[in-house]
Amino acid sequence: MELLPASEEPSVRAASFWSDPRAWVRRKNLGHGYWVFFSAAFFFDAGFSIYFFLFNLYLFDRGFNERTMGWIGGAMTLGSLAGTLPAGALARRIGLRPFLAMIFIASPAANALRAVWVWEPAQIGLAFLTGLAMSGWAVCYLPAVARLTNERNRTSGFSLIFSVSVGTAMLGGIVCGYLRQWLSMAGIAMQAAEVKRLILLVSCGIVLLGLIPVFRLRVPSPPGEEATSKIDPKRGKWLRAWKLRPFLLRFLPSMALWSAVLAAFTPFGNIYLTRDLHISMARIGLIFSAVQVIQFCMGLATPVIFRALGLRNGIAVTQIAAAVVLGSLAGVTNGKLAVALYLTFAAAQWMTLPGLYNLLMNETPDSERSTASALMMFFNSLAGSVATAAAGVLFARFGYPRVLLGLAIVAFAVALLLRLLIAPRGTSFDDDQDSGRSTLAASSSCHAEVQP
Repeated sequence: MELLPASEEPSVRAASFWSDPRAWVRRKNLGHGYWVFFSAAFFFDAGFSIYFFLFNLYLFDRGFNERTMGWIGGAMTLGSLAGTLPAGALARRIGLRPFLAMIFIASPAANALRAVWVWEPAQIGLAFLTGLAMSGWAVCYLPAVARLTNERNRTSGFSLIFSVSVGTAMLGGIVCGYLRQWLSMAGIAMQAAEVKRLILLVSCGIVLLGLIPVFRLRVPSPPGEEATSKIDPKRGKWLRAWKLRPFLLRFLPSMALWSAVLAAFTPFGNIYLTRDLHISMARIGLIFSAVQVIQFCMGLATPVIFRALGLRNGIAVTQIAAAVVLGSLAGVTNGKLAVALYLTFAAAQWMTLPGLYNLLMNETPDSERSTASALMMFFNSLAGSVATAAAGVLFARFGYPRVLLGLAIVAFAVALLLRLLIAPRGTSFDDDQDSGRSTLAASSSCHAEVQP
């Protein structure tokens, strides 16, 4: 799960997660509060990983095309963008536990309504409201785990939640793929759209179960909260006084462009496999599960690759690999080859994100990291909402092959542009010796953001 510090005793170092999970968990000394939050996060991830895997396929069965799906996906991202800052202010005002309870009620309620009220204008409006409701999870997730852990076990806490979310997503993909066949074997005949709607509603019910641990949750106040409130009030004017560092002026636009490339294809991947390549629902469920395994394994392999290539060069190589695979998908008609390329793209694009996040943190002073992260999330969400909506229109008008080829060219250009912009000033494409310390915790924060 993680590399142990060299200072630990050999007997302690010998007990790894893979050899003795119980001993590993005991050694991390994760407290009762953490495990309560872990239970809530389990239900949230389990329910919504199933929901968002299936939702666009459900809309496709109900007669929606990529243009409409693009508008719906863009509206949801805009809702998340609009809700992030107010969610943070509300969480600070009323406390994390009451705010989490609101999220665990509003999010499944809005998504359940989306599964029932299948009318295009309503879907766009409900998608925006869903984005608003779910934006609070990204705001609460990191500070909640940070307060319920300490510096010694924090990385393990993030890793554990991330690993379980991957496992539940794998199981959800298998259930989604084979449920209709299982119902038929039991003598229950249902149309494909009806089965998908049933799964969507059940997945919302799974999220709602997370209220039980949320009501039992006790989140300690952040240390020094009162002291920080007495700091010079001039610091409240930071937004006007703080100037973007040169690195951020180069990094943020190119990072937003890369996020736009991912947002233009990822929401439509299942539709592409279903409509253009005629892959069955059962196989798509298995593909979704395989993607989770690959992303988990790539999260473990990323630090090794970045240490070998250097952080900047490692980012460039993985981005170019993703662009090449995306372009190859444009000319493929064989289903098996397309699936292999799709899995390769999922692995390559997943590896880029921890590296990009790590680079941002490395190049930003500690006192400015939270602001830099907020700016990155803001620009990424803005670019992603526009890209999803535009891609839906283009896919509907021109079909997948031509648009995928165009996206591949854009992705390749963005990779080269980003490599030029993030090169250390005064140097060229020399192989910088960055440490490349992309941990599984970085992968988990990346996972949390990618989820709609």
